[in-house]
Amino acid sequence: MANLTKTQVLIMATTAGIAVANVYYSQPILQALATHFHISIEKAGNISVFSQIGYGLGLFLLTPIGDMIERKQLIFYLQIGLIVSLLLMAFAPNIILLYLGSLLIGVFSVVAQVILPMAASLVKENRGKIVGQIFTGLLIGILVARVYSGFITSMSGWQYVYIISAIMVSVTAVLMQRDFPSTAERFSGTYTGLLKSTFAQLGRFPLLRRTALTGMLAFGTLSAFWVSLTFYLSSSQFNYSSSSIGMFGLLGAAGALVAPVFGKMADKGSHARSLIFSTALTLISILLLKLFPGSIAVIWVTVMLLDIGVQATQVTNIAVIYTLDEKANSRINTVYMTSYFIGGALGSYIAIQFYQLGGWGLSTTFMAVLALVAIANVVLTKRFSKNTQQLKK
Repeated sequence: MANLTKTQVLIMATTAGIAVANVYYSQPILQALATHFHISIEKAGNISVFSQIGYGLGLFLLTPIGDMIERKQLIFYLQIGLIVSLLLMAFAPNIILLYLGSLLIGVFSVVAQVILPMAASLVKENRGKIVGQIFTGLLIGILVARVYSGFITSMSGWQYVYIISAIMVSVTAVLMQRDFPSTAERFSGTYTGLLKSTFAQLGRFPLLRRTALTGMLAFGTLSAFWVSLTFYLSSSQFNYSSSSIGMFGLLGAAGALVAPVFGKMADKGSHARSLIFSTALTLISILLLKLFPGSIAVIWVTVMLLDIGVQATQVTNIAVIYTLDEKANSRINTVYMTSYFIGGALGSYIAIQFYQLGGWGLSTTFMAVLALVAIANVVLTKRFSKNTQQLKK
C-alpha cells in the first residue's frame, strides 16, 4: 500500500468539495431561479431534485468504472463533463435546458465518489481517518455551496454561481493530474459485467444492504430539511433573501469538523456506537422543530445538530464499507452512494409535495419519520451482527 502525502490528501479533499458543491448550489437560490424563468417556486424546486437524480445516475453508471480504469484518468474525464454542464446551466435560455443542465451537473459531480475509494485503496493504516479528512473537504464543499450561491446571486446574479464554479473545477482538474499512486487491482471484464458485479455486491454483503438503507434515510432527512427550509424562509412569514438563506449553511460547519473523529472511531471498531449516537442526534434535531415551531433560534440549533448527525452517520458508514473488499471499493461505494442519493432525491421530492399539502408542519413530520426509521434500522443491524457472530462461534 502506498502512502498519501498531506498535500495529496488536501488536493483530493479540495477537488471532492468543489465537485460535490455543484449539486447544492440551487437550493438557496430557488426563489431567484423561479423569478428569472417566471415559474412557480415548486417547479423551481425540481431543479434541486434533478441534480440529485443526476448524481444518483452518475454514481451507478460512472463510478464503478474506477475499478476498471485508472481512477485519476476517470476523474479528469468527469471534470471535463462537469465544466461543460456548468456552462450549459449558466447560459440556459429556458427551463427545459436548465433542468437538463442541473441533471448533467449531478451526473458529473460524482468526481467526489471516485476520489473516496481511490484514497481508501491507496492507504491501509488510518484508513478511516484519511477518508474522514477527505470527506471533511466534501462536507465543507456542501456547506459553503449554500453560502456561496446565495452571496454570488445577491451580488452578481445566479448565472455567475455556475460560471465561477466552472473556473474552480478547471483549476482542480489541473491539480489532480499530479503524480498520485496507482492501484494494481483492476476489474478485467466488460462494462456490462462491471454493472452486474456492482449489483452482486448487495448480495455478497448483508452489512452493505443495511448500511445503505441507513445512509438513504439519513440523507433523505437532510435533503427534505433543506428544500423545505428554503420554501419556509422565503415565505411571507420570514421573507429571507437568497443570501440570508445561504448563510444558514455555515451553521452546519460543526458536522464537517467532527467527521474525522467518527472516522477514527470506525478505525477502532466502534462504528455501531457511533451510528446509534448519530442517528439519535438526527431525530432529536427534527423533534426540536416540532416542539418549537416558528423559532429561528431553534432552526439554527437544528441545522447544527442535523448536519453533525447526518455527516457522522455518513463518514462512519463509508469507513465501514471500505473494509468489505478492497478490490471492489468503487463498486461497493457505488451501491452505497447510489442508495444515499436516491434517498436524497426522494426526500427532496416528497418534502416538496408535503410542503404544498401541509406546509412546514407536514414536511417536518415526514423528516421525523425518516429519522425514526433510520434509528430502528441501526439497532436492528447491531442485533443482527451480534447474532451472526454468536452463530459463527
